Amino acid sequence: MAKASGARLRELAELRRAHAAGGNRGRSPGAAHHGASGICAPVSPAPVTSAAAVRHEVLPVPPALAPLLPDRGLVKGSVVSYTGAGALLAGLLAAVTGPGGHVAAVGVPRLGLLAAAEMGARLDRLAVIPDAGHDPIEVAAVLLDGMELVVLGLGDAAIAPARARVLAAKARAKDATLLVTDGSWPAPDLRLESRVAGYTGLGTGNGRIRSISLDIEVRGRTGVPVRGRLAARPLGGRVEWIVPGAGAAAPTSDQPETAGQENSVAS
Repeated sequence: MAKASGARLRELAELRRAHAAGGNRGRSPGAAHHGASGICAPVSPAPVTSAAAVRHEVLPVPPALAPLLPDRGLVKGSVVSYTGAGALLAGLLAAVTGPGGHVAAVGVPRLGLLAAAEMGARLDRLAVIPDAGHDPIEVAAVLLDGMELVVLGLGDAAIAPARARVLAAKARAKDATLLVTDGSWPAPDLRLESRVAGYTGLGTGNGRIRSISLDIEVRGRTGVPVRGRLAARPLGGRVEWIVPGAGAAAPTSDQPETAGQENSVAS
Protein backbone atom coordinates (compact mmCIF):
# COMPACT_ATOMS: atom_id res chain seq x y z
CA MET A 1 0.00 0.00 0.00
CA ALA A 2 1.38 3.47 -0.88
CA LYS A 3 2.32 5.71 2.03
CA ALA A 4 -0.06 8.57 2.79
CA SER A 5 1.23 12.04 1.99
CA GLY A 6 2.16 14.45 4.75
CA ALA A 7 -0.89 16.61 4.01
CA ARG A 8 -3.17 13.57 4.22
CA LEU A 9 -1.64 12.53 7.56
CA ARG A 10 -2.18 16.01 8.96
CA GLU A 11 -5.77 15.97 7.78
CA LEU A 12 -6.41 12.62 9.45
CA ALA A 13 -4.83 13.87 12.70
CA GLU A 14 -7.07 16.96 12.59
CA LEU A 15 -10.16 14.80 12.09
CA ARG A 16 -9.22 12.60 15.04
CA ARG A 17 -8.78 15.66 17.30
CA ALA A 18 -12.09 17.10 16.15
CA HIS A 19 -13.85 13.78 16.83
CA ALA A 20 -12.29 13.53 20.32
CA ALA A 21 -13.42 17.05 21.15
CA GLY A 22 -16.98 16.32 20.05
CA GLY A 23 -16.61 18.46 16.98
CA ASN A 24 -19.24 16.43 15.11
CA ARG A 25 -22.00 17.30 17.58
CA GLY A 26 -24.59 19.77 16.46
CA ARG A 27 -23.48 19.77 12.84
CA SER A 28 -26.41 20.22 10.50
CA PRO A 29 -26.93 17.55 7.80
CA GLY A 30 -25.93 19.94 5.05
CA ALA A 31 -22.95 21.52 6.81
CA ALA A 32 -19.67 21.94 4.91
CA HIS A 33 -16.49 20.13 6.01
CA HIS A 34 -13.16 21.98 5.75
CA GLY A 35 -10.17 19.69 5.20
CA ALA A 36 -6.51 20.49 5.80
CA SER A 37 -6.27 21.72 2.23
CA GLY A 38 -8.83 24.44 2.98
CA ILE A 39 -11.22 23.16 0.31
CA CYS A 40 -14.84 23.31 1.36
CA ALA A 41 -16.51 19.92 0.80
CA PRO A 42 -20.29 19.75 1.35
CA VAL A 43 -21.53 16.88 3.51
CA SER A 44 -24.61 15.22 2.03
CA PRO A 45 -27.29 13.87 4.38
CA ALA A 46 -27.51 10.08 4.63
CA PRO A 47 -30.15 8.63 2.33
CA VAL A 48 -33.38 7.71 4.11
CA THR A 49 -34.81 4.36 3.16
CA SER A 50 -38.54 4.09 3.57
CA ALA A 51 -39.89 0.75 4.75
CA ALA A 52 -42.56 1.06 2.08
CA ALA A 53 -39.86 1.30 -0.58
CA VAL A 54 -38.34 -2.07 0.34
CA ARG A 55 -39.47 -4.79 -2.03
CA HIS A 56 -38.90 -8.49 -1.57
CA GLU A 57 -38.63 -11.11 -4.28
CA VAL A 58 -41.91 -12.98 -4.37
CA LEU A 59 -43.66 -15.97 -5.90
CA PRO A 60 -46.74 -15.12 -7.98
CA VAL A 61 -50.27 -15.59 -6.66
CA PRO A 62 -53.63 -15.31 -8.43
CA PRO A 63 -53.87 -11.64 -9.55
CA ALA A 64 -57.10 -11.10 -7.62
CA LEU A 65 -55.35 -12.13 -4.38
CA ALA A 66 -52.20 -10.02 -4.85
CA PRO A 67 -53.60 -6.66 -3.56
CA LEU A 68 -54.42 -8.27 -0.20
CA LEU A 69 -50.83 -9.41 0.43
CA PRO A 70 -48.17 -7.06 1.90
CA ASP A 71 -45.73 -7.78 -0.96
CA ARG A 72 -48.35 -8.76 -3.59
CA GLY A 73 -47.02 -12.32 -3.58
CA LEU A 74 -45.51 -15.02 -1.36
CA VAL A 75 -42.12 -13.76 -0.23
CA LYS A 76 -39.27 -16.11 -1.07
CA GLY A 77 -37.55 -17.45 2.02
CA SER A 78 -40.63 -16.94 4.21
CA VAL A 79 -43.06 -19.22 6.06
CA VAL A 80 -46.76 -18.83 5.26
CA SER A 81 -49.50 -20.40 7.38
CA TYR A 82 -52.65 -21.23 5.41
CA THR A 83 -56.05 -22.26 6.75
CA GLY A 84 -59.22 -22.75 4.77
CA ALA A 85 -60.65 -23.89 1.46
CA GLY A 86 -58.67 -26.17 -0.80
CA ALA A 87 -59.78 -24.13 -3.80
CA LEU A 88 -57.49 -21.24 -2.92
CA LEU A 89 -54.60 -23.60 -2.22
CA ALA A 90 -55.12 -25.04 -5.71
CA GLY A 91 -55.01 -21.49 -7.07
CA LEU A 92 -51.67 -20.84 -5.38
CA LEU A 93 -50.21 -24.01 -6.91
CA ALA A 94 -51.45 -22.93 -10.34
CA ALA A 95 -50.02 -19.43 -9.97
CA VAL A 96 -46.52 -20.79 -9.26
CA THR A 97 -46.35 -23.77 -11.64
CA GLY A 98 -48.20 -22.11 -14.53
CA PRO A 99 -45.29 -19.74 -15.35
CA GLY A 100 -42.74 -22.55 -14.88
CA GLY A 101 -42.08 -22.74 -11.13
CA HIS A 102 -41.65 -26.00 -9.20
CA VAL A 103 -43.84 -26.97 -6.25
CA ALA A 104 -43.88 -29.93 -3.86
CA ALA A 105 -46.84 -30.88 -1.67
CA VAL A 106 -46.06 -33.05 1.35
CA GLY A 107 -48.68 -34.60 3.61
CA VAL A 108 -51.71 -33.11 1.82
CA PRO A 109 -53.66 -36.21 0.75
CA ARG A 110 -56.79 -34.28 -0.33
CA LEU A 111 -54.98 -31.85 -2.59
CA GLY A 112 -57.31 -30.77 -5.42
CA LEU A 113 -55.21 -31.62 -8.47
CA LEU A 114 -58.15 -31.36 -10.88
CA ALA A 115 -59.03 -27.91 -9.55
CA ALA A 116 -55.38 -26.85 -9.80
CA ALA A 117 -55.18 -28.05 -13.40
CA GLU A 118 -58.36 -26.16 -14.32
CA MET A 119 -56.81 -23.02 -12.83
CA GLY A 120 -53.75 -23.40 -15.07
CA ALA A 121 -51.37 -25.52 -12.98
CA ARG A 122 -48.69 -27.56 -14.76
CA LEU A 123 -48.85 -30.94 -13.09
CA ASP A 124 -45.46 -31.91 -14.55
CA ARG A 125 -43.95 -29.26 -12.25
CA LEU A 126 -45.78 -30.46 -9.16
CA ALA A 127 -44.39 -33.23 -6.91
CA VAL A 128 -47.04 -34.75 -4.64
CA ILE A 129 -46.16 -36.89 -1.61
CA PRO A 130 -49.51 -37.53 0.11
CA ASP A 131 -48.02 -39.80 2.80
CA ALA A 132 -44.56 -38.71 3.93
CA GLY A 133 -44.23 -41.29 6.68
CA HIS A 134 -43.54 -40.54 10.33
CA ASP A 135 -41.56 -37.32 9.70
CA PRO A 136 -43.03 -35.12 6.92
CA ILE A 137 -41.03 -32.13 8.21
CA GLU A 138 -37.77 -33.86 7.31
CA VAL A 139 -39.12 -34.63 3.84
CA ALA A 140 -40.12 -30.98 3.40
CA ALA A 141 -36.64 -29.88 4.50
CA VAL A 142 -35.06 -31.98 1.74
CA LEU A 143 -37.47 -30.64 -0.89
CA LEU A 144 -36.64 -27.03 -0.04
CA ASP A 145 -33.32 -27.63 -1.82
CA GLY A 146 -34.91 -27.70 -5.27
CA MET A 147 -38.41 -26.21 -5.12
CA GLU A 148 -39.67 -22.64 -5.22
CA LEU A 149 -42.66 -23.56 -3.03
CA VAL A 150 -43.12 -26.43 -0.59
CA VAL A 151 -46.60 -27.07 0.82
CA LEU A 152 -46.44 -28.98 4.11
CA GLY A 153 -49.53 -30.55 5.67
CA LEU A 154 -49.03 -30.79 9.42
CA GLY A 155 -51.92 -33.19 10.06
CA ASP A 156 -53.32 -31.09 12.94
CA ALA A 157 -49.95 -31.23 14.74
CA ALA A 158 -48.37 -28.33 16.64
CA ILE A 159 -44.72 -27.88 15.67
CA ALA A 160 -42.21 -27.13 18.43
CA PRO A 161 -40.66 -23.64 18.11
CA ALA A 162 -37.09 -24.99 18.02
CA ARG A 163 -37.81 -27.25 15.05
CA ALA A 164 -39.84 -24.56 13.33
CA ARG A 165 -36.87 -22.18 13.51
CA VAL A 166 -34.59 -24.76 11.90
CA LEU A 167 -36.94 -25.32 8.96
CA ALA A 168 -37.61 -21.59 8.57
CA ALA A 169 -33.85 -20.98 8.43
CA LYS A 170 -33.54 -23.64 5.73
CA ALA A 171 -36.25 -21.92 3.67
CA ARG A 172 -34.43 -18.57 3.97
CA ALA A 173 -31.10 -20.12 3.03
CA LYS A 174 -32.59 -21.77 -0.07
CA ASP A 175 -34.72 -18.74 -1.04
CA ALA A 176 -37.77 -21.02 -1.10
CA THR A 177 -41.24 -20.43 0.34
CA LEU A 178 -42.69 -22.85 2.88
CA LEU A 179 -46.48 -22.93 3.13
CA VAL A 180 -47.83 -24.89 6.11
CA THR A 181 -51.43 -25.99 6.48
CA ASP A 182 -53.65 -28.20 8.68
CA GLY A 183 -51.74 -27.53 11.89
CA SER A 184 -50.10 -24.99 14.17
CA TRP A 185 -46.85 -23.22 13.28
CA PRO A 186 -45.32 -20.72 15.72
CA ALA A 187 -44.86 -17.16 14.44
CA PRO A 188 -45.13 -17.54 10.64
CA ASP A 189 -44.20 -14.57 8.48
CA LEU A 190 -47.71 -14.44 6.99
CA ARG A 191 -51.08 -15.90 7.98
CA LEU A 192 -53.56 -16.50 5.18
CA GLU A 193 -57.08 -17.70 5.92
CA SER A 194 -60.09 -18.33 3.70
CA ARG A 195 -63.71 -19.10 4.55
CA VAL A 196 -66.43 -20.18 2.13
CA ALA A 197 -68.87 -17.28 1.67
CA GLY A 198 -71.18 -18.91 -0.87
CA TYR A 199 -71.68 -20.94 -4.03
CA THR A 200 -73.47 -20.45 -7.33
CA GLY A 201 -75.09 -23.12 -9.45
CA LEU A 202 -77.04 -24.84 -6.69
CA GLY A 203 -80.81 -24.78 -6.84
CA THR A 204 -83.29 -26.09 -4.28
CA GLY A 205 -81.97 -29.56 -3.64
CA ASN A 206 -80.29 -29.93 -7.02
CA GLY A 207 -77.70 -28.50 -9.39
CA ARG A 208 -73.91 -28.44 -9.58
CA ILE A 209 -71.43 -25.99 -8.11
CA ARG A 210 -70.12 -23.65 -10.79
CA SER A 211 -68.37 -21.03 -8.68
CA ILE A 212 -67.31 -20.49 -5.10
CA SER A 213 -66.82 -17.26 -3.14
CA LEU A 214 -64.28 -16.98 -0.32
CA ASP A 215 -63.76 -14.42 2.39
CA ILE A 216 -60.01 -13.85 2.76
CA GLU A 217 -58.09 -12.60 5.78
CA VAL A 218 -54.35 -11.84 5.68
CA ARG A 219 -52.14 -11.04 8.68
CA GLY A 220 -48.48 -10.10 8.40
CA ARG A 221 -45.94 -9.55 11.17
CA THR A 222 -47.76 -6.40 12.30
CA GLY A 223 -50.87 -8.42 13.11
CA VAL A 224 -53.16 -5.92 11.36
CA PRO A 225 -55.66 -7.93 9.28
CA VAL A 226 -56.46 -7.21 5.64
CA ARG A 227 -59.72 -8.65 4.39
CA GLY A 228 -61.34 -9.14 1.02
CA ARG A 229 -63.54 -11.46 -1.01
CA LEU A 230 -62.56 -13.55 -4.03
CA ALA A 231 -64.57 -15.81 -6.31
CA ALA A 232 -63.50 -18.66 -8.57
CA ARG A 233 -65.60 -19.22 -11.65
CA PRO A 234 -65.20 -20.84 -15.09
CA LEU A 235 -64.13 -18.58 -17.94
CA GLY A 236 -62.82 -19.52 -21.36
CA GLY A 237 -62.21 -23.18 -20.61
CA ARG A 238 -60.49 -22.67 -17.26
CA VAL A 239 -61.28 -21.50 -13.73
CA GLU A 240 -60.28 -17.93 -12.89
CA TRP A 241 -60.12 -15.97 -9.64
CA ILE A 242 -61.85 -12.60 -9.63
CA VAL A 243 -62.82 -9.86 -7.18
CA PRO A 244 -66.65 -9.89 -7.18
CA GLY A 245 -67.98 -6.67 -8.63
CA ALA A 246 -64.63 -5.66 -10.12
CA GLY A 247 -64.67 -7.88 -13.20
CA ALA A 248 -66.93 -10.19 -15.14
CA ALA A 249 -69.86 -11.38 -13.08
CA ALA A 250 -69.77 -14.91 -11.73
CA PRO A 251 -72.30 -17.23 -13.37
CA THR A 252 -75.69 -17.36 -11.68
CA SER A 253 -77.84 -20.43 -11.14
CA ASP A 254 -79.88 -19.84 -14.29
CA GLN A 255 -76.87 -19.62 -16.62
CA PRO A 256 -75.82 -22.63 -18.70
CA GLU A 257 -73.24 -24.91 -17.08
CA THR A 258 -69.75 -25.25 -18.52
CA ALA A 259 -68.96 -28.87 -19.30
CA GLY A 260 -66.22 -30.48 -17.26
CA GLN A 261 -66.20 -27.75 -14.59
CA GLU A 262 -69.04 -28.83 -12.35
CA ASN A 263 -67.47 -29.52 -8.96
CA SER A 264 -63.71 -29.07 -9.00
CA VAL A 265 -63.70 -25.47 -7.75
CA ALA A 266 -65.18 -26.65 -4.47
CA SER A 267 -62.30 -29.02 -3.77
